[in-house]
Amino acid sequence: MNAAAIGEAVATLVEKICATARRERVAIVGIRSRGDEVAERVCAALSKEGIEHDYGMIDISLYRDDLSHLAENPKLQSSEITFQMDGAHIILIDDVLFTGRTIRAALDALTDYGRPARIQLAILIDRGHREIPIQPDYVGATLETARMDHVLVRLKNTDGEDAVELVTNS
Repeated sequence: MNAAAIGEAVATLVEKICATARRERVAIVGIRSRGDEVAERVCAALSKEGIEHDYGMIDISLYRDDLSHLAENPKLQSSEITFQMDGAHIILIDDVLFTGRTIRAALDALTDYGRPARIQLAILIDRGHREIPIQPDYVGATLETARMDHVLVRLKNTDGEDAVELVTNS
């Protein structure tokens, strides 16, 4: 995917989220380190539509079930949840949904901040191959992949460019 295709995928997310956000106030929460950039783009578009919302970012590093397989000193980033979590309607955003384990960790992290009324999931790219029963409510784009393929997402603020690359393992 090039920058234009990523822009279209974000626009698709925004269109779907707007239908919900016009009915009730939502809190957009991006998962560090690329889900937060996707979330920022969604928030900017919601603001242009005149839709009020809350925004936050969450770091799930210490909630991952594969922490022992990561580097000896994982890079920790701050979480920024400045709104009341109890009773909130959260839309959790990430760049790629694969096995579902990142989302499971994010759900654990979110509940440490309180008890939301509802959590929905928005994903820029759904590539399938779940290991746990987690499905998105909002999807920007779907990529057909083999289980061992890699989807590499690069976003402008984080990586200097907007691009998605599918690396196949034949």
